[in-house]
Amino acid sequence: MHLDLIQSERAPVAAGGYSQAVRLRAVSELLFVSGQVPVDLNGVVPDDFVDQCRLVWSNVIAQLEAAGMTIADIVKVTTYLANRSFAGQNRDVRNEVLCGHRPALTVIVAGIFDERWMLEIEALAAR
Repeated sequence: MHLDLIQSERAPVAAGGYSQAVRLRAVSELLFVSGQVPVDLNGVVPDDFVDQCRLVWSNVIAQLEAAGMTIADIVKVTTYLANRSFAGQNRDVRNEVLCGHRPALTVIVAGIFDERWMLEIEALAAR
């Protein structure tokens, strides 16, 4: 797969570690990762946002690995935050996890299904 990061000169530059657009060439597989939530294998939900965010990313990575993919295969991430105040911490953890990988990105502030959950993340991966 060849991934082109697109940035039009007629639109603002992306800030926060993502790409405004991503073009895929020669894709043979797509993986749609459903919204992953901050629940571990024992049903435990951390109290802290950063811990929840890291757990959600761990769950995303687990789904990628189950399909034989990695973070580098992610082309689009949608993050749902329960509160706008989590935006900075979310960005910091995402940048830490993605290690310079810059997929297309959307962040939405929304009511989350379970009131204990502070975020949910879904992803699209391709190779």
